[in-house]
Amino acid sequence: MRLSPALALLPLLHACACMDQLHILYEWKQLDYQFPSEGARQQALASKEFVPQNNIPMGLEVFEDRLFVTVPRWRSGVPASLNYISLTDNSTSSPKLIPYPSWAAHAAGQGRPEIVSPFRVRADRCGRLWVLDSGKVASLEPNASATYPPAIIVYDLKTDNLLRKYIIPDDQVKQDSGFANIAVEDSDCENTYAYAGDVGKGGIVVYSWEKNESWRITHHYFHPDPLACDYSVKGYNFSWTDAIFGIGISGPNADNFSTLYFHPMSSYNEFSVSTEYLRNTTVADENFNAFKVLGSRGPNAQSSVSFVDQKTGVLFYSLVNLNAVACWRTSNKDYTMKNQGRIYMNEETMVYPTDIKVDYNNSLWILSNRMPIWMYGTLDPNEVNFRVFSAPVLDAISHTACDVTPRSDILDKFVNKIKNVTNDIKSRIKGSSATCVHTSYYVPIIVLSWFIAQFIAK
Repeated sequence: MRLSPALALLPLLHACACMDQLHILYEWKQLDYQFPSEGARQQALASKEFVPQNNIPMGLEVFEDRLFVTVPRWRSGVPASLNYISLTDNSTSSPKLIPYPSWAAHAAGQGRPEIVSPFRVRADRCGRLWVLDSGKVASLEPNASATYPPAIIVYDLKTDNLLRKYIIPDDQVKQDSGFANIAVEDSDCENTYAYAGDVGKGGIVVYSWEKNESWRITHHYFHPDPLACDYSVKGYNFSWTDAIFGIGISGPNADNFSTLYFHPMSSYNEFSVSTEYLRNTTVADENFNAFKVLGSRGPNAQSSVSFVDQKTGVLFYSLVNLNAVACWRTSNKDYTMKNQGRIYMNEETMVYPTDIKVDYNNSLWILSNRMPIWMYGTLDPNEVNFRVFSAPVLDAISHTACDVTPRSDILDKFVNKIKNVTNDIKSRIKGSSATCVHTSYYVPIIVLSWFIAQFIAK
């Protein structure tokens, strides 16, 4: 696999970022579920209601002591598409998934189940779990068994009760629409907005909690770049024309609007727009130029998911071709190669990073799932295929271009090192004759140190 010229330089530009601070907390060879009994599990296996090899984790979220995992029903044999595991249970690194909020919510029965097939979810600061349900069942099989209207489902995380289920109107759903990612603007718990990206048809559906209504925003920046549709992951070469996928939302500004950072998956570029222009469809139409191009990540740097840590202002994003996760400080207005940091890169453990979140305890969470191999080949059930990584945000970005350590602190440490070098030079001069220590020994060091200090101080 040929690396992007830009991204290939990241380990060199930020050499001490190679520590890779992420830790693997959970890993699975195949997913399993906490059935009501072993008999129920055996019955599900016999009836093919549970086909282990057809289950792949796609999204994750963490709230308090639970880690939520979505398992979309792309193929038959997925018993529950939204689940959780308890973070307080340390008995195994491969825990069984517990259906959320219950088994009953996933049962089709005589009609549509409460939850059909979500890709990703988001827990907001108000204690609500937002579930973006694609509504598609067995879409990767020759004959899809059913298709339901996509929906936004919201649960109370304190009681696990269903608060609201909003069906996205037909006129906001296009042929081949696929709602894959959701961001929530939650600075006001009543006046909350959700932004659902349509990866199939290049649009954003904006939903108002207060008004209980939605509208669709379109822009040509939401569409794929035809020059960025070729992928290569672990020897599998394929073409995807995925539209808007990565969406990350900043904290509110003085006017209580946020910045939405976004990109199509089949693209090398990052874009942004103020939510001021998304909260009203008329305003969005009249302010077409409010959508901004931030810059390019370089060739071979397609990205799926992204997430903004509102405390540090760091945008985390996946690099699916490079088996990596990278970052950019949104306070740095230049979206250039030198301002991108590498968080983690590994051709075995980080094959296809599929979701990224930062929880309310300031920890970074990442899920990798080897999806291209699962789609176009066969996962080996004897190997670890799915992994959940985590680390405190400050540890993850330490010594990268995204490090938020104040420059003054860095400069102080650097000055102290220079003082130590200078004192060492003085001691050498005092302990030796003038003929033994020539000025050529220390002048270049001092000059180089001065230039580095000037660079750091900028």
